[in-house]
Amino acid sequence: MLNGELHSYIEELLPGREPLFIEMETYAKENKVPIMELVGIEALLQLLRIQNSKKILEVGTAIGYSALRMAAALPHSSIVTIERDLERIKVAEEYMVRSKHGGQILLIKGDALEVEELVSVQAPYDAIFVDAAKGQYKKFFELYAKYLNDDGIIITDNVLFKGLVVQSDFESKRIRNLVKKIDGFNQWLMNNDDYHTVILPVGDGIAISKKKR
Repeated sequence: MLNGELHSYIEELLPGREPLFIEMETYAKENKVPIMELVGIEALLQLLRIQNSKKILEVGTAIGYSALRMAAALPHSSIVTIERDLERIKVAEEYMVRSKHGGQILLIKGDALEVEELVSVQAPYDAIFVDAAKGQYKKFFELYAKYLNDDGIIITDNVLFKGLVVQSDFESKRIRNLVKKIDGFNQWLMNNDDYHTVILPVGDGIAISKKKR
């Protein structure tokens, strides 16, 4: 992971963002809503630009920040995004109504493990972005990978979990179990015979997986 000075240096080089996005970043910080770090989401957006993604599935809307950022970066794309938290859904919908990019987004309300039928109707997807309950990453990946285009990519956020994946001494049983699940997912993903995967130490760590031909 980048040290503080390098991280700040890169952030200062990033292009300016729409006022609504800055407002959302402030809201997320004040209300402790996890959204992607600036460097991490810029890496995500660049990957999607390179791939020229037209249809994207996002597992984990939160307040709609990454969905709107993707819509803004890819104006000819459509994004299907899933969220189960009712309060976050309400906030996300408010931001989507206020944004000129909101029309590109379809918000599916419900548990990502229970709305496959609704998601499948919109398939196939050029890219799948997983940023929801970290303990369920393997289930999300296995459930929705079949709706990916042959040339598609799956991007998974938070796979380094603030660097905790290389630690072993935790007082919290919950954190210890979560780290174990994330590490297990990373090991499974990196050894998956159906995908080429690389983990980039940007943001909170993103895994990029592409189907093998």
